[in-house]
Amino acid sequence: MISRTLLIAARPFGGRLGAEQVAGAIAEGLRDGGWEVDLLPLGDESESAAIAIVRAPGFDARMRAARAVVIAEPRLDERTLAGTVAFEIATRARQGGVPSYAVTGENELDSFDARILDLQTILRARSHRSLVGAGRELGGVV
Repeated sequence: MISRTLLIAARPFGGRLGAEQVAGAIAEGLRDGGWEVDLLPLGDESESAAIAIVRAPGFDARMRAARAVVIAEPRLDERTLAGTVAFEIATRARQGGVPSYAVTGENELDSFDARILDLQTILRARSHRSLVGAGRELGGVV
């Protein structure tokens, strides 16, 4: 049986959109499509602290139990390709055979960079409303 759960790993989008709000808004849209969600808000931790959360025991099991991983990152750019939590999650998903998708406020990745991260789809969203819409859109794509 294929899992109906998506793992959402979210970073703060700034101001009023903390990691919990970002993850919750995307989850709201996904739940509208009948998906279950496993939320992993990464808070305002430093990059190394966020990576430590992903490397902690249990993350890989949560990821593999999910149908896909959704990475919510305020900005995707070339810097995302080296030593960031988004890169770590995308790499672990690829290695685990779990497809990954991204929701971002700003996408500065070219198609080659997105392919390196093995992101199936990258959606742009900046507000609560657009994050919910991105979740709905992902629900139809996954």
